[in-house]
Amino acid sequence: MTNNKCSRRVFLKLTAVTGVSSSLHPLMTSQALAAPKKQPNFVIIFCDDLGYGDLGVFGNPTIKTPNLDRMANEGQKWTSFYAAASVCTPSRAAILTGRLPIRSGMCSDKRRVLFPDSAGGLPASEITIANALKPAGYTSACIGKWHLGHLRKYLPTNHGFDSYFGIPYSNDMDNTGKSKRPFKDSKIEYFNVPLMRDTEIVERPADQTTITKRYTDETVKFIKQNKNKPFFAYLAHSMPHVPLFRSKDFADTSLRGLFGDVIEEIDHGVGRILDTLNEQGIAEKTLVVFTSDNGPWLSYKQQGGSAGPLRGGKGGTFEGGMREPTIFWWPGTIKQDVIMEMGSTLDLLPTFCSLAGAKVPTDRIIDGVDLTDPLTGKAKSPRDIMFFYRGTRIFAIRKGMFKAHFITKPEYGGGKEIAHETPLLYHLGHDPAEKYDVASQHPDVIADIKNEMKNHQAKLVPAIDQLALRIKK
Repeated sequence: MTNNKCSRRVFLKLTAVTGVSSSLHPLMTSQALAAPKKQPNFVIIFCDDLGYGDLGVFGNPTIKTPNLDRMANEGQKWTSFYAAASVCTPSRAAILTGRLPIRSGMCSDKRRVLFPDSAGGLPASEITIANALKPAGYTSACIGKWHLGHLRKYLPTNHGFDSYFGIPYSNDMDNTGKSKRPFKDSKIEYFNVPLMRDTEIVERPADQTTITKRYTDETVKFIKQNKNKPFFAYLAHSMPHVPLFRSKDFADTSLRGLFGDVIEEIDHGVGRILDTLNEQGIAEKTLVVFTSDNGPWLSYKQQGGSAGPLRGGKGGTFEGGMREPTIFWWPGTIKQDVIMEMGSTLDLLPTFCSLAGAKVPTDRIIDGVDLTDPLTGKAKSPRDIMFFYRGTRIFAIRKGMFKAHFITKPEYGGGKEIAHETPLLYHLGHDPAEKYDVASQHPDVIADIKNEMKNHQAKLVPAIDQLALRIKK
């Protein structure tokens, strides 16, 4: 008997007697993980630049989202769920690692995201959800937009994923200069973005009119191929980031115009994924999460989305920049509800690990918390605080119902940065639109939040800035 087999057998006996969780037992090693008998599958559907007000189930009056409505009605709609950043790259680093981007070097005060000339990416030392689940027997696929480094060493297949199909950065990059209005009248040839399979380019420029459909096709195929073993599918849509594209079947079908067409095609894809899980008989074994990387890109007006009742959008630290429309679906396990407590994309890694019997990394700070209890109706969300970073600096902090803004600045287009001697303070229960400053009424709250910042920064060790690194010509 090998040592690994022996450890596993002893562990299983101890677990049966003591009931100790596999993620906590002292005999646990990455080679000898004893997973629960019924490991769930995980699917993340992650949109790009989707606003809080862009779905029917979150109040949009002219965009039809019947599948997401159904998902929310059968599962949980979270109304205070946050991305960890207000722009693409840092937000994506956070969802996959459960760590604030400043800890991995995936945020910067010099460049807000990675570009095709970037030399940096998510460091090999970081542990993604795919890395964490692999020792527990999971097969993982990354489908869609990556944006955590396009060089080979940074691609998904070097970060725990068994396969990759998608565009390695934003769909508006590699602008060919063939049009002076590339976003107004978008055409495939205006953007020379590559479509990759694993580490190879298979199409360039990518046909973005069919990209949403092909991402869904790939996800459905992966689910069918892996239905008899635990899997993790990370579907990161390129849309509705500009330039906007949709397939012929969805052209001019939405009252909201082109933007609505794009959202309704994404919704259709969600329906196909949920139907596939049901048809394959694994819906009750699968947790599906739908959310977005940041808020709507308001600069693009009708080609951008809406934050609904929230203030601000993509690029900023008001609520519209980071509070995302989020739905959890897991028939037979999730308690149907509307959850108004806080949650974050940071929380998915520890939650998935807890449910899968996988080990949460203990050699580093994990900023996420386990959401198993609120998902199963046993307790409220354990998240009580959220840090709103812009680059490497904290602009705002939410604790409980109060949010303090220490620095404010327009999302894009320049504009003055204001450091507030007395932070702006909003009660997000009474005032989710952040209109009414109540700082003068709650000096004790401001003092408490300032103390939270002090404690947080005292333990903070920023990593090397990956976004500022450029390929040498």
